[in-house]
Amino acid sequence: MTPFTFDQWIVAGLIFLLGLFIGMFAMAGGKWKRAWREENARVAELEAENKRLHTDAREMESLRNAAAKAPPPAPHHDETPARI
Repeated sequence: MTPFTFDQWIVAGLIFLLGLFIGMFAMAGGKWKRAWREENARVAELEAENKRLHTDAREMESLRNAAAKAPPPAPHHDETPARI
């Protein structure tokens, strides 16, 4: 196998660049941009939902801790006598 000549390297490089540009133009269509934007919007929605759920969980945890620290309620006695 003979080594590439300088001219052959230039042609191979130009073909590579041509393929790179054709690939960029093919991928730059609206379908891919739209899918990327939809995915980013979905990620933002999920992050907002996750933040809301964490906030709710922290609030429930603090309420649970407050309820655990509170003394039990005193038994309630009726003033009316029991009828027999």
